[in-house]
Amino acid sequence: MDMNKILIAVNVLLVAAVATLFGLVLSGKSNEPVSEVVADAEVLPVAYVNVDSVLVKYNFAIDANEQLMKKQEDARLKINTKLRSFQNDVNDFQRKLQNNAFLSRERAEQAQQALAKKEQDIQQLEAKLTQEILEENQKVNAQLADSLTNYLNIFNEEAKYHIIFSNNAKDNLLLANEQYDITEKIIEGLNARYQK
Repeated sequence: MDMNKILIAVNVLLVAAVATLFGLVLSGKSNEPVSEVVADAEVLPVAYVNVDSVLVKYNFAIDANEQLMKKQEDARLKINTKLRSFQNDVNDFQRKLQNNAFLSRERAEQAQQALAKKEQDIQQLEAKLTQEILEENQKVNAQLADSLTNYLNIFNEEAKYHIIFSNNAKDNLLLANEQYDITEKIIEGLNARYQK
């Protein structure tokens, strides 16, 4: 869910809460302080999930992150190996050039062009591996979002929340009562489901 949709949902909820309180105050309960009206209200049918905690504790997210890190390490090793080989070839070319080891100018130019081609190949390989990792990361993020959404739908069949907010490092919820935090329940359910 993108940030604009979340902000719209929060604003709609706030407008509804303010309208409800305003209606209560104007409907004859104006002699009661607003804080007492809120305190007497039932628990709202809303909840929130700390997505950062889900990413740290959900076994699928942990496994997927480990696989991505391994792919990044393998890609880095492959590129570094090719760069080291290329640097050795450059050093060898420069040594031959300084010692006039090339039999002709054309041979030196061919060697230089071969080095330029090798450098270009390395750059293309690096771009390809980076793109593959980005695509894999997007795929994993989509799988995580889908897994969380599917589980929340199943979980909410019984829980009956009207709204479940996503909270990332206190980005979306600046202040919320702990009774609305269902993160641990969601993580337990996700991990149980993933284990199967």
